[in-house]
Amino acid sequence: MHPTILEINTDNLVKNIAFFKSKLHQKTKMVAVVKAFAYGSDAVSISKILQKNNIDYLAVAYTKEGIQLRKNNIILPIIVLHAQIENYKKIIKHSLEPNIYSLNGLKKFIQIVKKKNLKRYPIHLKFNTGLNRLGFVKEDVSEILKLVKNNPNISIKSIFSHLAASEDSAEKEFTIKQIHLFESIKNPFTEALKNKPYYHILNTSGILNYSEYQMDMVRLGVGMFGFANEPKFTNKLKNVLTLKTKISQIHTINKGESLGYNRAFVATKKTKTATLPIGHADGISRKLGNKNSFVYINHKKATIIGNVCMDMIMVDVTNINCKEGDEVIIFDSQKDILRISKELNTIPYEFLTMLSQRIKRKVI
Repeated sequence: MHPTILEINTDNLVKNIAFFKSKLHQKTKMVAVVKAFAYGSDAVSISKILQKNNIDYLAVAYTKEGIQLRKNNIILPIIVLHAQIENYKKIIKHSLEPNIYSLNGLKKFIQIVKKKNLKRYPIHLKFNTGLNRLGFVKEDVSEILKLVKNNPNISIKSIFSHLAASEDSAEKEFTIKQIHLFESIKNPFTEALKNKPYYHILNTSGILNYSEYQMDMVRLGVGMFGFANEPKFTNKLKNVLTLKTKISQIHTINKGESLGYNRAFVATKKTKTATLPIGHADGISRKLGNKNSFVYINHKKATIIGNVCMDMIMVDVTNINCKEGDEVIIFDSQKDILRISKELNTIPYEFLTMLSQRIKRKVI
């Protein structure tokens, strides 16, 4: 077993979900986004907790992610956000629900469900309102309605869009423009369809900053794990993820001796170092080496020295009372994760999803 462990605190996960639900109307439904191994954690474990805590929908990026959840007894409805035409049959086989974002994709899916003689198969329609990534445009509405109105083979479960900058107060005007465009798109569907779909546009930051536009459903992603767009919100959330390892070996190197690849660290004095079983193959970027970051050993900071190796890092423990086998904390708070993300010139989304799946996940 890999001696490095990512602990997942499910009590804190549930508390974070409750915080976001407190911003919603009682009847507003929630989609929990568990794509990319649930933001680098463990999609199966997280989904099992969500299933027990009255989440209405799950969402994944790709079909394979949804199949993995089905194989692990997740029975909640699952939206495949980036459904590919070549995977439509697999989506149907595993009772997943495709997000369809193009006329070509919609026509292909209708052909398949009609051929299989399926009735009212649930689908979701995504509209592009300014992110310019995936989605129908407003001009497609009439053609979509021709294809779906009174079609016995499909059922539109939801129609949605994605905000481009809901976390940025400087882009409020653009965000409101997106929301108003989406409202104009949904009106013809409301008038034409017998069964009303769920409408949704708010993501994590949208829930916090634009809750008055929550419509029928919202999507919660990184917020589950304790992160919001502003410190005032993050401070009200709980940390869910803790990354820890242990000391493999302790060395003492003398002045003038080097450590690690390319002799990137040369001791200027007698130095005690600890080698840890975690490296860039585990998601600890080489950018964190050479004194650019630190870990905690016995509540003290131990600076990363030398180049980060594929499977190991070395830290300076000259002034730390420690021994081989002692626990090492890479991060155990939102503050730590935000700091490391800043050291990498990135955001928690990227850093967390960089964490290798060879690291053992432990639910606590």
